[in-house]
Amino acid sequence: MQNTAPFRLDDFLPYLLSVATNVVSDAVAATYTTTHKLKTPEWRLIAVLAEDGALTPLAIGQRTRMDKVTVSRAAMSLIERGLLRRTPNPADQRSHLLSLSASGKAVYQQVAPEALAVEARIFDGFSPEERQTLCALLMRAQKAAAPKG
Repeated sequence: MQNTAPFRLDDFLPYLLSVATNVVSDAVAATYTTTHKLKTPEWRLIAVLAEDGALTPLAIGQRTRMDKVTVSRAAMSLIERGLLRRTPNPADQRSHLLSLSASGKAVYQQVAPEALAVEARIFDGFSPEERQTLCALLMRAQKAAAPKG
């Protein structure tokens, strides 16, 4: 029988990734929660739609790895606030498309530079090579952990 090291949560890579993600996300979230009263799922919807254009809720969920209920709640909140539009999907009458309104685009234009500034501050102590390596390793871990099939 192989002798393995005892489990320690503080040394468990998935835990370290989760904690780092939460701390970094919270730092970025401070920019849009205080100025625009957005929750993280709402900001992610805005950012994805600004980058990709109109999408179905299913496509948003797949892109962001948010579940259907989270996407739906965020979308409804943004629609009520006039930041998102919901239109029929001409390719599939059973679904609909979500897109940014002019107000939603304006929010994105205000928040995105602030989020980038926070990111720059967080990673200021990293060399360009370290940042590139970190991104490559995270993408590799994401691909390895993705469901096969």
